[in-house]
Amino acid sequence: MYLGRFLLLLSLPLYIHHHGQRQRHISHSENTTKRSLIISSFSILGRHVEYSGQVIKCKAAVAWEAGKPLVIEEVEVAPPQVNEVRVKILFTSLCHTDVYFWEAKGQTPLFPRIFGHEAGGIVESVGEGVTELKPGDHVLPIFTGECGECRHCKSEESNMCDLLRINTDRGVMLSDGKTRFSKDGQPIYHFVGTSTFSEYTVIHVGCLAKINPAAPLDKVCVLSCGISTGLGATLNVAKPKKGQSVAVFGMGAVGLAAAEGARMAGASRIIGVDLHSSRFEEAKKFGVTEFVNPKDHDKPVQEVIAEMTDGGVDRAVECTGSIQAMISAFECVHDGWGVAVLVGVPSKDDLFKTHPINLLNERTLKGTFFGNYKPRSDIPDVVEKYMNKELELDKFITHSLSFSEINKAFDYMLHAQAIRCIMTMGG
Repeated sequence: MYLGRFLLLLSLPLYIHHHGQRQRHISHSENTTKRSLIISSFSILGRHVEYSGQVIKCKAAVAWEAGKPLVIEEVEVAPPQVNEVRVKILFTSLCHTDVYFWEAKGQTPLFPRIFGHEAGGIVESVGEGVTELKPGDHVLPIFTGECGECRHCKSEESNMCDLLRINTDRGVMLSDGKTRFSKDGQPIYHFVGTSTFSEYTVIHVGCLAKINPAAPLDKVCVLSCGISTGLGATLNVAKPKKGQSVAVFGMGAVGLAAAEGARMAGASRIIGVDLHSSRFEEAKKFGVTEFVNPKDHDKPVQEVIAEMTDGGVDRAVECTGSIQAMISAFECVHDGWGVAVLVGVPSKDDLFKTHPINLLNERTLKGTFFGNYKPRSDIPDVVEKYMNKELELDKFITHSLSFSEINKAFDYMLHAQAIRCIMTMGG
């Protein structure tokens, strides 16, 4: 839920900053669409690239109305245009963010729509200007992108691309302001530039991470969103040293991934904090060594943790979206060197309040987006960590279904019965 709120806050049309570039894209697109609907080819910088100009008909789970069951429909998927790639999705997962925007609570509804943003697939065809990918490449769609040209992409410290940063309000493609999905002539909107609840989808090239073709897509697809977010929050931002202590607030998928990052970093103590004590047993699989339920104590949980750890933990990662959890995470780290990282996003009217002395006593407060990973540059390396058995992903996958059972996956998520549910396309 917290991630959904964050995506909503980021849903401004950031691409306006690149208006001139966008106009060039539209011009190219208009020329492209005039071409015959046959297999065409062109050469860029001496490299011969083929792309398809044919419309594909396939199955997709369409959300026609907010909160209503998705309907498996046959839809038309148009060919990729300038800087776009058409991907055959093989496996897709369900994230809380899909559910949040499907419910359409607290945001402007945009329907009909094809949701989905955690997936793994294979490039089917590429549009004009795409040289980085070719048909047959294995890719992970990412809800935020990396254009490689803006100040954020060129900075070693940021992953918040100006052009391709997530936009939850936009249901069309950047190149021409149109959708690539339709049914019987009716446009169907995209979701965060990925729309992976479809056997084929069209995605901007900057939102696709090319990965090792030997990596099992039914496992690594979960790295498209939540798992990378939590993992990166610990490894890239909190950066615990071997032997240090880490507190993780929230034992959902993102929090468990943060705990997994602490385990990989060699933390000596990983304290899980959650309002549901039943989650502790599952959390042990991710390296959590101790558990604290704030409801079990008559004092603030930060005081409880400080007493447990002789003054506070070395690092804390907050993954709930609760403003009180954020304050507790910051105030539970040790003075002098403690670092707290905020991952969850609060409601828009919440305020973070703490005494300035907590900062003056040399505690550090940080925030992060997608674990500070650059999608195209960094996610392939995260996949390699899994391939090298440094990162364990199988334990995040609690359910497997056929794509036709997608509404059952929504039920699992709504009743907190799944960490990640993988759906096999074509089923």
